Amino acid sequence: MPSLSRIVVATDFSDFSERAVQRAARIAKQHNAELHLLHVVRPLDLYPSLTLTPDEFGHSDQDLQQAEQTRVDAMAATLSSQVGIRVRPVTRLGRAHTEIAGYAQAVAADLVVAGSRGESTLMDLFLGSTASRLLRVATCPVLLVKKPADEPYRKVLAAVDFSPVSAAVVSHAISLADGARVETLHVLGSEVEQRLRKAKFVRVDIADWLTRQRAEAEKQLDALLAPVEKGTAAGRLVQPGFPPAVICQSVEAMGIDLVVLGRHGHGGGLQEWLLGSVSKDVAYAVACDVLLISPGG
Repeated sequence: MPSLSRIVVATDFSDFSERAVQRAARIAKQHNAELHLLHVVRPLDLYPSLTLTPDEFGHSDQDLQQAEQTRVDAMAATLSSQVGIRVRPVTRLGRAHTEIAGYAQAVAADLVVAGSRGESTLMDLFLGSTASRLLRVATCPVLLVKKPADEPYRKVLAAVDFSPVSAAVVSHAISLADGARVETLHVLGSEVEQRLRKAKFVRVDIADWLTRQRAEAEKQLDALLAPVEKGTAAGRLVQPGFPPAVICQSVEAMGIDLVVLGRHGHGGGLQEWLLGSVSKDVAYAVACDVLLISPGG
């Protein structure tokens, strides 16, 4: 089971980031972790095509950072008092996704939590631009919070493809579920889909082949869950089809609160290579919270 000792949560004081802060605080309480409350101040002279070094920040930027630090300090004090956790308030100057990822790496964070949208996120329609970019550059697990954090997660879905990251996907799902049921889903994928279409076209019965494929996948799920399943209610699901569509349909059909999947890709453009086409599609489409695990775990 992963040990969460340092959690970084980003806030821009919007309603969406408030959900992220509350969820991060709940997880920090659950794991007795230290919560780093981070607000990134965008320099007044920082335009989309411009990069500023720290010595180029003006006095007005530093004054703004100091004012925002006071705001974050007050927010951290309230959060610590209400939830009973250790909170470290932090501000940084720069681009939000770069500073969040850099800070998380500097403090060796075990988890980064961010809202799916923020105050200025029109660049991406389904995910806020900061969240979308953060997913591409952060090296630790990233939790995108979309729903209010009023209750613990009740139903968790771990989507696995039996790549090396799958073990981390399952262990993180069980860790954040905190005793809730975890459904483990494997989608048989493109090869099966192609064979099914071909079989329909030439009218060939491949039921036996599909049964063998499903049985083999179930054995792999058993092996994957064996080291971490003690005391955890875990289900096993094997479905044929297009992975993003099957995952999204399963999330909706089962009323999933949190879906966990690996963040890796196999081509299809730079964004897919950095984030992974399946994880990108699912993160954009589902209404529940999404936890993405990098190949390094």
